[in-house]
Amino acid sequence: MAKENKKNTLTLTDHRTGKTYDVEIGEGSTLRAMDLRQIKVNADEFGMMGYDPAFTNTASCRSTVTMIDGERGILWYRGYPIEQLAEQSNFLEVTHLLIRGELPTREELEYWTYEITHHTFLHENVKKLLEGFRYDAHPMGMLVSVLAALSTFYPEARDVRDPECRRKQIYRLIGKTPTIAAFAYRHSRGLPLVYPDNDLSYTGNFLNMLWKMSEVKYEPNPVLEKALDVLFLLHGDHEQNCSANAMRSVGSSEVDPYCAAAAAAAALYGPLHGGANEAVLRMLNEIGHRKNVAAYIERVKQGEVLLMGFGHRVYKNYDPRARIIKRIADEVFEVTGRNPLIDIAKELEKIALEDDYFVSRRLYPNVDFYSGSIYQAMGFPVEMYPVLFAIGRMPGWLAQWEEMLTDKEQKIARPRQVYVGSPQRDYVPLEKRGKSPAKAAS
Repeated sequence: MAKENKKNTLTLTDHRTGKTYDVEIGEGSTLRAMDLRQIKVNADEFGMMGYDPAFTNTASCRSTVTMIDGERGILWYRGYPIEQLAEQSNFLEVTHLLIRGELPTREELEYWTYEITHHTFLHENVKKLLEGFRYDAHPMGMLVSVLAALSTFYPEARDVRDPECRRKQIYRLIGKTPTIAAFAYRHSRGLPLVYPDNDLSYTGNFLNMLWKMSEVKYEPNPVLEKALDVLFLLHGDHEQNCSANAMRSVGSSEVDPYCAAAAAAAALYGPLHGGANEAVLRMLNEIGHRKNVAAYIERVKQGEVLLMGFGHRVYKNYDPRARIIKRIADEVFEVTGRNPLIDIAKELEKIALEDDYFVSRRLYPNVDFYSGSIYQAMGFPVEMYPVLFAIGRMPGWLAQWEEMLTDKEQKIARPRQVYVGSPQRDYVPLEKRGKSPAKAAS
C-alpha cells in the first residue's frame, strides 16, 4: 500500500499468526466489517467478525436523513437544527423535508399537503376490521394490525422499486395513520367514528376525528393544535432507533411498506421505546408531591427505583427536544389548566441537574420526560401515547425505508451470529434416552 494512504488505514496485528493487516478507515471513523474477514488462522476458516449485541457500536447504513451529536445535544433533520424547525416550520413541511430531502417551495408544499390530506380516508371495510377488536383492545395493537391489513387493500404497493408507486404509498401512510389512530381511540371509547375533514390542517383534522361530538363543524383550539403539531414534528425521525431499524430490516426483503410500517410500529409498541413517557407518568404519580422529590432522588441513588425520563442511549447531554417540549407545556397548560405533575417534574429536574450523582453520569431529561404530562393535560389516555408517537414517526420510517431501497450497498438484512450451542451429536432413539440433565439435577 502506498505510504501516503497509510494515514487512512488502521494496522491490525493478529498475534495468533503474527500477520498484520491494513484496514481502510472510512467516513465517520468506520471500518467495513467485511474487511475483517481476511483475518483468519487457517484458509478454511470463516474469518473474523465483529460481535456487537444490540448494535451499540455498529453502523448498519450511510444515511442523509438525521444527524445526532449526543455529546453536544444536537439533532438535525437533513441539516436543519430541530430548534429552528420547531419554531418556524410545521409537521407536513417537515415530512416533505425528511422524505424528499429539501424544504418545499410554496407550490410544492401546497401539492404535498393536498396529496396527504386527500389520502386520509380509509376503506369502509377497515371499519369492520376495527369492529372485530374487543372494546378494551390496546389502540397500539389495533394500529399495528390495521397497518399490516392495508397491504391487502393496496396490492400494487408490492412494486417497491417503482418510484411513483412508492410515492403514492407514502401519501397514503402519512395520511391514513392519524385516521387509524383516531378510529382506534373512538372504538375503545364506544364512540361513533368521525370521518376526516380536509378543510382542517393535518393535526387539526386528527383532533377533529378524536374529539368531535354533536357539533356541526369541529374547531380545534389553535394552541393545542400547534402544540400537538410540534410534538409530531419532534418525533419525526431519530436516526437508527429500534423502530427505524425494524423498518429498514423488514423492508430490505422488499415487502410492501404497510407490512414494514407495521413491523416498525410493533417495535415502537415496546415499553423500552414508545412507552417510556407512560413510565415517567407512573413515576411522577408515585412521587405524588414536590416535597417527596428529594426522598425519591435518594432512593434512585440507592438503586431502589429508576429515574424515568432521564438519560438516553445516544444523548450524553440535554435532549434538545426536551427543551422545546418543556416550553410547549406551559403554553398548553394556559388552555387546559396546569397539570400538577409538571411541578413535580420540574422539581425533579432541578434537583437531579444539581446533584453530582446524575451530572457525573450525564443523565439529562429526554423527550419522554415532559411529553406525557402534555398528552395527559390534553385528555389523551396513556395507551394512546405510543400511537401519537407513531403518527409523528411515520415520515421518518418512510424516509429511512426509501433511502434503504435506493442504496445500492444495501441487501436483505441478515446479521451473523456466534454459535455457542452443542457440538455435533448423533440422534438417540426415544427408548434409549435417559433423563435430561435438567431433570436429573432436580
